[in-house]
Amino acid sequence: MNAVHQFVPRFEPGAVGASALALRDALRGHGYEAEIFADEIDARFANAGARRAAGYPATAKPDDIIVYHLAIGAAMADRIGEWPQRLVIDFHNLTPAEFLEPWDPGLGPAILWGRRQLRDLAPNAALGIAHSEFSRVDLLDAGAPTTTVLPVLLRTAALDDPDPAILDDLRATTTGTKWLFVSRIAPNKAQHDVVQAFAFYRRHHDPDAQLWMVGGSASDTYLAAVRGLIAALELDDVVRLPGAAGDAALAAYYAAADVFVCLSDHEGFAVPVLEAWSHDLAVVAFGAAAVPETAGNAAIVLDDKSPAVVAAAVDRVQRDPRLRTALVERGRRRLDEVFGAEVVRRRWIDAIEHVR
Repeated sequence: MNAVHQFVPRFEPGAVGASALALRDALRGHGYEAEIFADEIDARFANAGARRAAGYPATAKPDDIIVYHLAIGAAMADRIGEWPQRLVIDFHNLTPAEFLEPWDPGLGPAILWGRRQLRDLAPNAALGIAHSEFSRVDLLDAGAPTTTVLPVLLRTAALDDPDPAILDDLRATTTGTKWLFVSRIAPNKAQHDVVQAFAFYRRHHDPDAQLWMVGGSASDTYLAAVRGLIAALELDDVVRLPGAAGDAALAAYYAAADVFVCLSDHEGFAVPVLEAWSHDLAVVAFGAAAVPETAGNAAIVLDDKSPAVVAAAVDRVQRDPRLRTALVERGRRRLDEVFGAEVVRRRWIDAIEHVR
């Protein structure tokens, strides 16, 4: 049986790192030799078993299958393009540079580099995997001859055990509605829009509401602007930006929240929406990029994210128990039937086994 090894430029907590771990487990469970190789390994993942990519060529076999996680431009991609092993591209999408450059001009070249590498790698890839039809368009445009759409492999069980101290603190904070958004603090994630909608909601619907936006910063410039907006709207006491959170801490935020609000302008899949469903949260989301495809009928998907519209949608969820129950039930059903672990693992293994 062939070895199937994954390559990621930086192995760290987040959607890419979590999906790599889940795929490694699935491959090993099916009898494959499977390792994760990275140029950089985050200290938080130091014990996750990844190997340094520099050591791979010495042990490489001609019949290995390489799965490259493409989410940003990286020197690793140029090296992989020169190797003879069969290549599978796991395309996590590339945020359009115009979302990032106004805040961090240095990020634009990395995005453009990634797009160039996608065009270089795709025509020779044995398989291109996208996580949505929205993302598959990029693979096809880059010349990938064989493509498929597979959901991200989830590790929602990692969020089953909330930190009790954090959970108690969050639940004691307020009797008002608790908004949650989980994602990197980045311009395309539009945390500024969440803050503005939340401010409107407090003024017109629930003066005791709180907002928690959990995630590490991808842009210090943008993070400073979001903090400035929070201060200007006098929301410092009711908005939390706890930064990156470990599994237990993140589980506490999901467990304590009332509604998940995603107003992102660009998502290749939107894993946190599924995590919200796993904690029986109603989801209100802006229908950009792959969000409508991921959410299906299990969220209120908006085509307008002006503060009044978003606030009204959240208020409707909070005031209509039948709607809330229906959204939660649909989310659970979609999580089981479309994104269930066994179903998705089988689809991934089938795709790998057909690589020629």
